[in-house]
Amino acid sequence: MKNKPQQRGPGERLQKVLANAGFGSRREIERQIEAGEVSVNGRTAQLGDRVTPEDTIYIGRTKVGAWRLKKQETQVIVYNKPEGELVTRDDPAGRPTVFSRLPKLVGSRWIAVGRLDINTSGLMIFTTDGELANKLMHPSQQIEREYAVRVHGDVTNEKLEQLVNGVNLEDGFARFEDIVESGGEGRNRWFHVVIMEGRNREVRRLWEAVDLKVNRLKRVRFGPLFLDSSLAIGRHRPLTAEELQELLLATGAAPEPAPKKRRPGRKGKPRSTRNKTTSRR
Repeated sequence: MKNKPQQRGPGERLQKVLANAGFGSRREIERQIEAGEVSVNGRTAQLGDRVTPEDTIYIGRTKVGAWRLKKQETQVIVYNKPEGELVTRDDPAGRPTVFSRLPKLVGSRWIAVGRLDINTSGLMIFTTDGELANKLMHPSQQIEREYAVRVHGDVTNEKLEQLVNGVNLEDGFARFEDIVESGGEGRNRWFHVVIMEGRNREVRRLWEAVDLKVNRLKRVRFGPLFLDSSLAIGRHRPLTAEELQELLLATGAAPEPAPKKRRPGRKGKPRSTRNKTTSRR
C-alpha cells in the first residue's frame, strides 16, 4: 500500500524544491519519485509530498543537505556548443561534454534546457533553476527554436510545403512553423527553420522524411534569445537583465511590463520582417 503524500501547509512540493535546488528538471525529479528513489524522513516519497529545510531527504543514497533546500539565486547562462560535444555530465567513452566547459558552482548545479546531439552546434541555455528549465522545455509553452540548416538533395517547393504542413514521424506528427531559404546553391542549400518542440533529432528527421539529408545543423535562437557573433564557439556568458526578463516573460514567470506612453503627435514605426519561403502563419 502506498504512503499518502504529506500535506503539511508551510512546505513546498518535493519535486519543485528539488528541481529548484538543481537536482534536475521537474519531470526528471518526478520520474525519480515515482520510481521510489527519493525518501523523506525515512519513508518513500510520493508525488505531492511537501517538505521544508528541516526535513531529511535522500535521493538514492545521497543525502540532500538542508542548505540545498533553501531558495537559491537563479543563474542563467548561454553557451555556444561546438560539434563533437555531448550534452551529458559523464560519458563512459571519455568524449568531451558541455558541462566540462561551464563555470563551477557551489551549492547547485547546471541544468541543460533541452539537448543538442553530438553533431549539432549552437545556442544552449543552462540554469540552476529546475522549475524554470521545466517551463522552457514544456511543449505547452510553445517556445520557438530556430535552426540554421544545410540540406543536401533536391529541395523542391512541394517538399517545403510538405514540411510546414506536417509529416508523420515514428513518434508522432511534426512540422516546421517557418522555412526561410538563406543561401547556397545546387544540391547544398541553407535554410532557417523554426520548430516549437525539442524532440530527439526532430529537425534532422523531418528533412529525412522528405528524402533530404542534413549535413550541417546549428541552433541560432531559443525563444527571445539569439546566438550573436560575440559569443565564440565553446564560450559562455550570463544573460543580461533584459535578456533574463524576456526569457521569464516567454514562460509566463514574469508579469508583462506596462506599455510605454507615446508622445502626442508621434507615430510608431512598423517592425521589419524577413521574407519567408514558406510559412503556415
